[in-house]
Amino acid sequence: MARGLGVGKSTGRLLQTHGPSLGVLLAGVLLWEAGVRALQVPAFVLPRPSAVAGMLVSRHDLFLRHALPTTQEILLGFLASTLVGIPVAIGIVYSRVFERVSYTVIVAFQTIPKTALAPLFVLWFGFGLLSKVAVAFLIAFFPIVVNTVIGMRSVEPETIYLAQSLGATPLQVFLKVRLPRALPSIFGGLKVAITLAVVGAIVGEYIAANEGLGYIQLQANSNLDTVMLFATIAVLSALGIVLFYAVGVLERLVVRWRPGEEQLEAARETL
Repeated sequence: MARGLGVGKSTGRLLQTHGPSLGVLLAGVLLWEAGVRALQVPAFVLPRPSAVAGMLVSRHDLFLRHALPTTQEILLGFLASTLVGIPVAIGIVYSRVFERVSYTVIVAFQTIPKTALAPLFVLWFGFGLLSKVAVAFLIAFFPIVVNTVIGMRSVEPETIYLAQSLGATPLQVFLKVRLPRALPSIFGGLKVAITLAVVGAIVGEYIAANEGLGYIQLQANSNLDTVMLFATIAVLSALGIVLFYAVGVLERLVVRWRPGEEQLEAARETL
């Protein structure tokens, strides 16, 4: 009985949270279907959602087969940007010299269109997995660095002085004060980065690939198969949403801290 009540409450919370957005999405799809039918829009210009859904069902094996390498490229690029971006941000926070040197280079790379760099990555790393991972890494890297720096610098100086007055070492200040304070910002950057990694992987596949969802889109475009194009876009959107919420689930598991007076009290208790 208690388990049933718990499931009911969970379902109710999910409907309350996502119900409005799902309702708007459903209404938009129905209007799209009705408008295309009423105006008799050619399928090569704008296909019906029902035709796109039929393509997703009938060719699900194709989409699944090509979604796997794209997902691998996204996750590897995202992981690389996280493993490199967070240490770089820590170096920027703790070293003025490193900040002056690295920030200029990072911003310079961010201003370069990634489609201009993708052919170079193909030339350097070949047509395989590594070139797509490199593009995804480069696009996802910047928001992780910036958000981590903002989060770590958001700690009030009084809090750091308090920790130091209680005998905290620089490592303890980092682990017990700066890092907990920065976690919400870090995960904000990770959420942005995972969506940008999707873009990076697809850009890499546009330049050179023989598999992946970007490759399917190129084939569909050359064949003027608009239904296949929209179906691939739907798969990419679903993949991006799943990965975004996966980072959100990880955030809820990791971030147990809330800003405010609790931080000062925790510092007093743990140091």
